[in-house]
Amino acid sequence: MTQCPVTGAGTQPSETVVLDPLVQDLAGEGARLREAGPVARVELPGGVPCWAVTHHAEARQLLTDARLVKDIGKWGAWRRGEISPSWPLIGLAAPGPSMLTYDGAEHRRLRTLTAQALTPRRVEAMRPVIEEITQRLLDELAESADERGAADLKATFAYELPMSVIAELLGVATNDEPRLRKLYEGFFSSVTPPEEVQQVMTELAEFFTGVLEEKKRNPGDDLTTALLQAAEEGDTLTDEEVLATIQVLVAAGHETTISLIVNAVRALLTHPEQLSAVLAGDVSWDSVIEEVLRWDAPTTHVLIRFATEDVEVGDTVIGEGDALIIAYGAIGRDEAQHGSDAAEFVSTRSPNRHISFGYGPHVCPGAPLSRLEARVALPALFARFPDMVLGVPASELRNKPAVTQNELQALPVLLHGAKEGLATA
Repeated sequence: MTQCPVTGAGTQPSETVVLDPLVQDLAGEGARLREAGPVARVELPGGVPCWAVTHHAEARQLLTDARLVKDIGKWGAWRRGEISPSWPLIGLAAPGPSMLTYDGAEHRRLRTLTAQALTPRRVEAMRPVIEEITQRLLDELAESADERGAADLKATFAYELPMSVIAELLGVATNDEPRLRKLYEGFFSSVTPPEEVQQVMTELAEFFTGVLEEKKRNPGDDLTTALLQAAEEGDTLTDEEVLATIQVLVAAGHETTISLIVNAVRALLTHPEQLSAVLAGDVSWDSVIEEVLRWDAPTTHVLIRFATEDVEVGDTVIGEGDALIIAYGAIGRDEAQHGSDAAEFVSTRSPNRHISFGYGPHVCPGAPLSRLEARVALPALFARFPDMVLGVPASELRNKPAVTQNELQALPVLLHGAKEGLATA
């Protein structure tokens, strides 16, 4: 059996996949991860070694293994002082006391409270708001286009929608949204300078502390107020836990939905025959959304779980104190789960049992909201601009430098088509 190099024990795996902080070849990197094995040795930006689970079956196994926890204090490299507090990804490894970092009874307590605040009723009640925001942004998208109909769909539409929705849900003032977006760009970036990492985290904490204090003074019909009221009704939820929970919800709900919408548009514009079937009503939008989530997962890697004891996975051992990330981008194209055409976009795929929103106790609680936003936004977008094509060849599209998020820097489109379509691979 092999063990992770940070333990100093066992035989080293033959290959280490170095994750590219600039994300220049996401599909190729995912393929290399799968080829390296169900549990592969990887190196995170900053030279941080860990394991990555890259296959579907093993991911389901490890995501329900109680020996893998979110407590950074169990990370051997952290205890030994090998990980700097200014590591660019530290905010994703230790984001504060929330359901993201707790396990067992503490996790269930926080998750239950969040679920009570983020009920199906509250999510569905957001539909008219999402529809209103969508129509406003479509108008702005049309106005932003030049005389050729060229516009950046991400910047004007996909980037704005989720933040507006999550801000409405949490009761954040509209004029605070630009600052919040900028802070989260720094939070997720793999290349944020070390001297700025703690500053970003401090500013986020200060921002949401201000939101909490405002909601204490002026409660509203929003998720922040609901979480605060849950604490006041006898539960042991602290202000610090409310603060961290809100930060997690914004991070997960905002970035994931941007990528879901952008990746769906890119997939459909590069597969025009499948787009035609969707617009004709032969393929459902729900089917499209699930296939995008599988084939082009919004979250590339989720950081980090830590082994409290040796964990055997096949002929590999994740040693006590080792770190593990979940490589959702690679997992979504696992042929053992999705068949020999797993690398292809097939909007009619059925069954489509992906785990791109997680699996087990830590499955994403905001997944219904993200799906609802896509379910509202995508049909409205293509109804308004049915002849839309890419504004550049698909091969020229570039990802943002973030090893955790599968997010394009921009999505140039021609809203009213072009004489010669540019939707090429």
